[in-house]
Amino acid sequence: MDILVTGGTGGIGHAMVERLSQLDSVNVHAVWHSTPPPVLSCPVQWHRADITDEKDVSELARKLERVDWIINTAGKLHSATIKPEKNLQQFEAAAFEEMIRVNTLPTLLLAKHFTNAFKHSPSPRLAVLSARVGSISDNRLGGWYSYRCAKAALNMAVKSISIEWQRTIPKSCVVALHPGTTDTPLSKPFQHNVPAGKLFTSHRVANDLITIIQSLTPAQTGQFLAYDGTVIDW
Repeated sequence: MDILVTGGTGGIGHAMVERLSQLDSVNVHAVWHSTPPPVLSCPVQWHRADITDEKDVSELARKLERVDWIINTAGKLHSATIKPEKNLQQFEAAAFEEMIRVNTLPTLLLAKHFTNAFKHSPSPRLAVLSARVGSISDNRLGGWYSYRCAKAALNMAVKSISIEWQRTIPKSCVVALHPGTTDTPLSKPFQHNVPAGKLFTSHRVANDLITIIQSLTPAQTGQFLAYDGTVIDW
């Protein structure tokens, strides 16, 4: 089985690469962009690519003619110049565009250019990391406009891809996954608000999500699932 992990040097992505590379009969391909990959004891084929750049994604798909799973773990919540908005006065167009570029665009590019690769798989699965704050029905606090909108748009992309692929790749399963609050640099500035027992290690999250992906069936395509397997309302 051939698995592609994007965001392979990030907190959750790296943990997933490590765990997947320990499975039997699995070839792991991992994507990195700005942070060079670590040396792992298990074999991993690393590819340097910017998955927000369509040319890079197209070239990556050309190299990998068959893929069984794609797991997109790439995402951004904040940076040195971008912080989640507490109110409308903090909203900035440039930050909004950056959130869409990093959190939403890559999944659409990956789905577009790996459609043919998936058609060669007996059990193709596309799993992307979303976030519960991207659920419109679950939004009770407001704020975080750019990130919420980017993840809600990602969820819509997942739903639409799943509907198209039900017709063109009937065996496929496309899902959005909420990993929970994970102890990574992405969540570090916001961990003081996390309830006791709800801050997870990246390795725990990787195991949880891989277990979910392994159990997926085409009947579950288009769902938004939490780390414990429960369905989250869009």
